[in-house]
Amino acid sequence: MSLRPLACLLLLSLLLAPGGAHAQERRSGGKAKPAASAKKGAPTSWYALRITRGDTGVIVANLWSAGRNLRAQAVLGGVPILQLVSGEWYYVIDELRQVGVAVRRSPKALEADRSASARRPFGNEAADLLKRGAEQVREEEVGGRKARVLRLTDRLGRHEVWVTDDESQLPIRIDSIDRETGAHIVSDYVDWLSQLQLPDSFFEPDPRVQLERIEYEEYLRRASKQPVGPAPVLFADLLHGP
Repeated sequence: MSLRPLACLLLLSLLLAPGGAHAQERRSGGKAKPAASAKKGAPTSWYALRITRGDTGVIVANLWSAGRNLRAQAVLGGVPILQLVSGEWYYVIDELRQVGVAVRRSPKALEADRSASARRPFGNEAADLLKRGAEQVREEEVGGRKARVLRLTDRLGRHEVWVTDDESQLPIRIDSIDRETGAHIVSDYVDWLSQLQLPDSFFEPDPRVQLERIEYEEYLRRASKQPVGPAPVLFADLLHGP
């Protein structure tokens, strides 16, 4: 498998992880602030196509969610990789070889599910960037929709997010430059859809997949020494917590 798409995945997840690039390594500190309750009639299921390109390769990912459950599919180096978040487990699966890992999610991640049950498990880059101190720099019209452009420059680099100016706050484009390496990554979200009928089984692995189940603390120990599973965890906050 080519390392370029994997590097792109990992760098993107690090740059945009809530709280900064190494948020997943911080396992202490204050509790996350409770999220606002969902507004009546707010969508509970989503789909988006995300195209990520830059110095480290190109990745096309299909993303679905229902409540806090997530399904993400992408092809990395010719290998279809599936990532699922369902209940207590985070799955990373090589669909070609039908093997993968199931990592038990941290208590912090599960608590975030309970306190932020209405929050999309993906597509929250604008809200996360604002929490880190981003400011609105301008407004633009993108694809016929009014969008706000948010910018944050920090020790990790420069990040800009184009987000719809409405209650859904859907990200349209994310532009990040890593300060240390100079790597430039751009992600475009297209085909946003909501209120899809997605059964619970859609977020569960195929029973034919050979899974290695790993407890969270064991995963941390192993991941500190070598890669675990067929691909990096893309949605680190859903495994480790915000």
